[in-house]
Amino acid sequence: MYDYPLSPYWSTEEVILVMSLYNAVERAYEEGISKEEFMDCYRLYTSVVDSKSEQKQIDDAFEKVSHYSIYKVFQKAKTDDWIDMR
Repeated sequence: MYDYPLSPYWSTEEVILVMSLYNAVERAYEEGISKEEFMDCYRLYTSVVDSKSEQKQIDDAFEKVSHYSIYKVFQKAKTDDWIDMR
C-alpha cells in the first residue's frame, strides 16, 4: 500500500474522480482494462486536473510511489482497445 498523490484543495467528489483514474491505471498493470473504461476515468480526471503541467506532476508522483505510469497507459489507450501493461 502507498499514499496516493492527492491535493488538499480537491473536494471529496474530485478526490473520488482522481482515485478512479489511479485504480484504472492499477488495473491496466495488474489485470488489464478496456480502453473505454480507462478513457472514461481519464476524462473525469482531466475535469479535475486540467493543467498539463499539473497532470505531469501527478503522474510523476504516482509513478514514484506505485511504479505505474498514467502517461504510459494513456499512450497505450491511443492504439489498443484492451490495455494490458503486464
